[in-house]
Amino acid sequence: MGMYIATNVAAINAQRNLNTTSLKMGKVLEKLSSGYRINRAADDAAGLGISEKMRSQIRGSAQALRNSQDGISMIQTAEGAMDEIHSILQRARELAVQAANGSMDAAARTSIGTELVALQAEIDRIAGATQFNGAQLLNGTLVGTLDVASATKVGTVLSGAGGDATVASLDVSRAQAGALSITSTATTITLGSETITLNDMAANSTQVLNFSQSGVTITLVTGAAGKTAANINTDIGGFGAGITVTGNGSAVFQVGANVGNTMSVGFSDVRATQATGLNLTTWVANTAVQDLAASNARITEIDTAISTLNTRRANLGAAQNRLEHTIASLGIAVENLSAAESRIRDADVAELSSMMVSNQILQQAGVSVLSQANQSPQAVLNLLK
Repeated sequence: MGMYIATNVAAINAQRNLNTTSLKMGKVLEKLSSGYRINRAADDAAGLGISEKMRSQIRGSAQALRNSQDGISMIQTAEGAMDEIHSILQRARELAVQAANGSMDAAARTSIGTELVALQAEIDRIAGATQFNGAQLLNGTLVGTLDVASATKVGTVLSGAGGDATVASLDVSRAQAGALSITSTATTITLGSETITLNDMAANSTQVLNFSQSGVTITLVTGAAGKTAANINTDIGGFGAGITVTGNGSAVFQVGANVGNTMSVGFSDVRATQATGLNLTTWVANTAVQDLAASNARITEIDTAISTLNTRRANLGAAQNRLEHTIASLGIAVENLSAAESRIRDADVAELSSMMVSNQILQQAGVSVLSQANQSPQAVLNLLK
């Protein structure tokens, strides 16, 4: 076998193997330091694709779980208010039974009627005030929207004397479904049964008309000329006779990671005198329980209202129980998908530790061999002496 100085083949071979070992060592250290077996597509392209799909399902399911918990909170808010309405109805029935007794005189019956009227008003107040993130839960509308004809009135210009004012927006998200008339007199505007006072508007200014009772907000803006309250009032007829609010009481919850994994929950109307609600007659203090017949009529209609409320609370209870099962199922899905994704994506520390030790030994041996190979040409020099 010949001996060469110009080309140290042994050193080249040792260096190539040492580079290969160093590359493997770098990959092992990367996986150990990151905790992942797959850090880039080159590590395992198919595994990376499967892992990313699983991550989408895991994160989507985790968010769906939180959505379901929010749904339960929404249901509990509505059901808690219904529980108080139930208490009011029980008190109203108690009063009606009391009024049905022959010992009651007219004054006592009027006093009972006065409380009944107050209780009925409180039912409507609770139904109108029970909200979750701005959604009306107990008036059958949930989130109000303008019907097609009313929606076109956004952008209407109230033109005429004293410049123009434009209806910039018409927010009915907190309003209950139904038709609301708009009228005006002098410097006031009336929406439904609520009247507010208009103010003069300077040039390029904004005026917000907040009808808190009906849940409607109208925003007016002016141009360079401005507009007086009287002129706004004069031109309000251009806005039309009123608006119509639509909407339904169903909330759709996204309870899964994919499109179509939804659950619809109905939030019913429980207002006192609405046909879609508890369907009570409008009580008047001096006639509500004015005699035995009237008292018995109140007992009967309150019994019907209690039965109606029972059914609607039961529907919410069933939906809550369903959501609780959904939450349990999503929790299991997240756990199992996470375990599966971990087996694909995460690093096996025990295996990598063994590989690291093996590569360390090869690396140390490679350095020693390369050192020896670099010394080989020195031996050839002895032949020249």
